[in-house]
Amino acid sequence: MPRKRLIAGNWKMHGSVEGSRALVAELTGSNPSVDAQMLICPPAPYLAAARDWVSGSHILLGGQNLSEHVGTGAYTGEHSGAMLEDLGCSHVIVGHSERRSYYHETDALVAAKFIAAQAAGLVPILCVGETLAEREAAATQAVVARQVGAVLDAAGVGAFASAVIAYEPVWAIGTGKTATPAQAQEVHASIRAMLVERDATIAASLLILYGGSMKPANAGELLAMEDIDGGLIGGASLDAAQFLDIFRAAAG
Repeated sequence: MPRKRLIAGNWKMHGSVEGSRALVAELTGSNPSVDAQMLICPPAPYLAAARDWVSGSHILLGGQNLSEHVGTGAYTGEHSGAMLEDLGCSHVIVGHSERRSYYHETDALVAAKFIAAQAAGLVPILCVGETLAEREAAATQAVVARQVGAVLDAAGVGAFASAVIAYEPVWAIGTGKTATPAQAQEVHASIRAMLVERDATIAASLLILYGGSMKPANAGELLAMEDIDGGLIGGASLDAAQFLDIFRAAAG
């Protein structure tokens, strides 16, 4: 049975209340699809407002990050998975390349956040991917295997029955470069093969998104690949027309 695609917008640290409201208004005016889901991940301060903006629509809401700590505690500046769930989030991004790079999040910390997300009833979107130096050193497969493997070892393969993976080649984010459909497919297929070794049924249903500068111009070619099930969209998700074009490409 075909996997239902997911197009997720990661707004990163962009926007304003008024601008975000206007963007969501354009998105909620679009038609839902039986073949694809739309998810937006606004900055944390806008989540409460965004919950109201998307209420009654086909749009899902997600967080960009969460604490690895479950429950409450003296963790100033952090927010828990339970808080995201309380705000109406269904998903949360974990292990984004910017978190790994700028905030030095390790594979072990990412695995802990993945587990914390599921403990709160959220679907984690696990981001994995290699830098340009790692790709040029022919280390792509090893890097991605290490990142996925850390979560598999910590959470178990069963956890991936309610998770999403996003492959984001770091060298193709915000650089204007994009992996070719064949390059992206190769990594997506290797990720699915890792899961097949543990549980073929879970592997077959797992959504694997492409997160390396998917745009309207290349979305169709990328989404035509067998193991590319959607996109984790950065800059293009801040433009309603572009984001909707990508969503339509996923919805067929």
